[in-house]
Amino acid sequence: MLYRRIAKPIFFKMSPETAHHVVIDGLKHAGSLPGGAATLRGMYGVKETEDLAVDLFGIHFPNPIGLAAGLDKNAETVTGFSSIGFGFMEVGTVTPVGQPGNDRPRLFRLPPDEALVNRMGFNNLGAESMAKRLAALKHRPVPVAVNIGKNKITPNEDAHKDYEKCISALYPYADFFVVNISSPNTPDLRKLQHGHELKSLLEAVRAEMGVQAKKYGNAKSVLVKIAPDVSDEELEYMTDAIAASGVDGIIATNTTISRAGLTHRNASETGGLSGKPLRDRSTEVIGRVYRQTEGKLPIIGSGGIFTSRDAYDKIKAGASLIEIYTALIYEGPEVNRAIHAGLRELLRKDGFRHINEAVGADHR
Repeated sequence: MLYRRIAKPIFFKMSPETAHHVVIDGLKHAGSLPGGAATLRGMYGVKETEDLAVDLFGIHFPNPIGLAAGLDKNAETVTGFSSIGFGFMEVGTVTPVGQPGNDRPRLFRLPPDEALVNRMGFNNLGAESMAKRLAALKHRPVPVAVNIGKNKITPNEDAHKDYEKCISALYPYADFFVVNISSPNTPDLRKLQHGHELKSLLEAVRAEMGVQAKKYGNAKSVLVKIAPDVSDEELEYMTDAIAASGVDGIIATNTTISRAGLTHRNASETGGLSGKPLRDRSTEVIGRVYRQTEGKLPIIGSGGIFTSRDAYDKIKAGASLIEIYTALIYEGPEVNRAIHAGLRELLRKDGFRHINEAVGADHR
């Protein structure tokens, strides 16, 4: 209520990107103050419960609710976000060399649709800068995934080199990696999801992960984030290629370029759409991937999750973990407690003792 009645009206009077930086800076400073993280946990933290704790990729997740990539692009606010109820978080997307991204304005709200459109363009400070920030963290309360991409000026035929550079620079500091080949805001990036480009890229990524695992003596997982804007045939091919590559999982899905059913004028802005309009399509993609892989390839569900029912639908479709982004903007940090509490109740109603029992339940 504090967020919705006081903070949200103030933030929504600012430009979306200004509000974004205010939140990032505020959480960063709050998390660095003596007692700041504890205060945030007291206000918004989520207590770990046995029924919703997840062990996956050799990692312990205190709860299944993660922060999607895009909010903490430079790993500036890991302590702050870790303190407001997330069970894990993605930082990035990061590229080998820092880049400014696309021209402003590049982030737009669609309040009646409870959605956002962004065309940020992988604005970030670069892999080495992120490595220094993550290395400086004295305590990491939840797992941190690093979402990696290619620089805008890098041609697709050399894209694998950018992903390799990110892995090399950040391997010691990531709990796992996410390969972003599905943002609509970097020219030609989504072409890497198809055909020989996908197979070659994932081979290079897997090879570099192997090199770093030998160097540091510990193997880490890598997932691929896919787009919702694909045909059934394209999704089937992508899923087969990803599964055959030996990567450890899929994040479904990234933002959409679809504008079906939107009412706000900002629907005409180019970029990726996130929020409630993406909910059903992302859940459909999760279900298709789960069925095709027979539940053997773990899925993180992302797209349009605002409530515990939204999250539960993705879990029953096949997601082992879920991520939010736009809901945090519209609902505030209280959303994590609400989703967590609601998930526990939904599990109990269906007779499940643990979230793992509900994963893929729609297909049994």
